[in-house]
Amino acid sequence: MRTWGPKGQTPLVWQWVTRDHLSTITALTVSPQRKRLRLYLQTLPRAFNGLDVRAFVRALLRHLRGPVGLLWDRGTIHRRREVQIFILAHRRLHQEFFPAYAPELNPAEHVWTQTDRRLANSAPPDLEALRGRLRNAIRRLRGSPRLLWSCITASERPWKRR
Repeated sequence: MRTWGPKGQTPLVWQWVTRDHLSTITALTVSPQRKRLRLYLQTLPRAFNGLDVRAFVRALLRHLRGPVGLLWDRGTIHRRREVQIFILAHRRLHQEFFPAYAPELNPAEHVWTQTDRRLANSAPPDLEALRGRLRNAIRRLRGSPRLLWSCITASERPWKRR
């Protein structure tokens, strides 16, 4: 992201180099009548694995009624055996993969574009501060149907808002 600095001097943001990180998984849902959008999110202080993805989809099923279409990239985590077995065992779930190397088609990528704008040019001192900033950015996004719809319409899929 852009920032301000004295002319001719590259701005520097200092940070402590640690192995701490925060992994996040999101789902942007659209009701069948396209009247309501919801954003679901889970964070972990480690990398997600197939069991985590399965648990996230299971939690989504508790919140969503009727058939559920999963549109996701071709990441290996989505194609993990435990995830695929879970999908096959649940008739409500149908999956479709985006073409390889096509993040512009995925509305969830635009969620991260919106979120990154709120987190840019900051250096949280620790994971808890980062988690708090992320929570605030997501809360803002969740509270704005206009911003959520911008994530949908920014993708190059043929969406129509009714």
